[in-house]
Amino acid sequence: MTRQTTGLREFKMPDVGEGLTEAEILGWYVQPGDTVTDGQVVCEVETAKAAVELPIPFDGVVRELRFAEGTTVDVGQVIIVVDTGGGEGDEGTKPVGAAEAPAAPAEAAQAQPAGRQPVLVGYGVAESSTKRRPRKAAQAQPATERGRVNGNAHPAPAPAAPAPAARPLAKPPVRKLAKDLGVDLATVVPSGADGVITREDVHAAATPVSRAAQEPGPAPEPVAPQAAEAAEPAPESVPGARETRIPVKGVRKATAQAMVGSAFTAPHVTEFVTVDVTRTMKLVEKLKADPDMAGLRVNPLLLIARALLLAIRRNPEINAAWDEENQEIVVKHYVNLGIAAATPRGLLVPNIKNADDLSLAELSTALSDLVGTAREGRTSPAAMRGGTVTITNVGVFGVDTGTPILNPGESAILAVGAIKPQPWVHKGKVKPRQVTTLALSFDHRLVDGELGSKVLADIAAVLEQPKRLLTWG
Repeated sequence: MTRQTTGLREFKMPDVGEGLTEAEILGWYVQPGDTVTDGQVVCEVETAKAAVELPIPFDGVVRELRFAEGTTVDVGQVIIVVDTGGGEGDEGTKPVGAAEAPAAPAEAAQAQPAGRQPVLVGYGVAESSTKRRPRKAAQAQPATERGRVNGNAHPAPAPAAPAPAARPLAKPPVRKLAKDLGVDLATVVPSGADGVITREDVHAAATPVSRAAQEPGPAPEPVAPQAAEAAEPAPESVPGARETRIPVKGVRKATAQAMVGSAFTAPHVTEFVTVDVTRTMKLVEKLKADPDMAGLRVNPLLLIARALLLAIRRNPEINAAWDEENQEIVVKHYVNLGIAAATPRGLLVPNIKNADDLSLAELSTALSDLVGTAREGRTSPAAMRGGTVTITNVGVFGVDTGTPILNPGESAILAVGAIKPQPWVHKGKVKPRQVTTLALSFDHRLVDGELGSKVLADIAAVLEQPKRLLTWG
């Protein structure tokens, strides 16, 4: 990953996910002249699976950034050159992450936390973000202005005004949102725990023009980055423009390619059933009041997931995969339950490993963690590998149902429509009942109509009479 040449060491783009060949540089956290320490995060990159921050594995002073923000770089290419100030022969072969003698100025050595360990995949450790040496006052300006300002010899900020010296604490999706809206994070007042800047803080600091460019509504997260990506080539919108071009890259590009591959490889069949879920909704309310479920998130999705897992237990052949090379059907004796999640970077389908082994409380915790991590943009590539079946909840958008496309490599996907009062014949009389429509798409190479119908019917039966969670379980 690194190479030493007369005191200069090169840091190459690593493979941040198994088998990935390239990554886009979303943002640099350092500039030439900055001092870096072992384990300090220097940039954020986006692969086809997730956004991650990259820590540098040695100490020194940044000499050169080889690529600009927004550039897609192949794995193995040098992205940053650091002057370590030393020329020892064994320096170039020292393992990544091994402790090295600091060659940086004294203030950088003091800033290095004790026992600091670099983190390759993930978001690093926050301490390094706040203990670098003071930077130039222009460092907090947007990336588009850095080259113009950093070339000037500005004096270092006075000790009495340390604000520009510390990098504001914010998660990568929040940093990207701030960049898209033209908000300087150094000017934002944080409201999160431990001084972390949140999305709401960025929106509050945005100018009226920037806020007006965002999609209105109570949940702008999935929309704002998309609009911002369209604006990046031309930060100022052109009045009267009839078209907007949005670059397709990163997670969105990988998702599009995967969906096309799935749609034209696996022969899809979709079946539908409309079901009275009134009793399930009543059970949800009872569970919310149950002391044993205190502090847990209980919602219809939790019981729908449980119903699907029970249907798979009764019909295990549906939990399978198609092995094209060996022309075999591989039946899985475990269920990695995928949950389709709309995130700022596009559609992600992380999965809960061995979901069939979890209790109701454990499943609730796993669902909450999975969805929360996805919405914050922290889903790891490992969390999206190995899924067997998936649930997509289109009902949250007020949609009645849909014909979902299989997540590649999986056998089935269940779409859950909106749950709402409808006239329904109940005990011989027409009454308002809580009703939803379920749609199950499956790979017809693996699943014939009978098996698919049995699974969908079992899910519906459990949701109609949730006591079957006990009698069938």
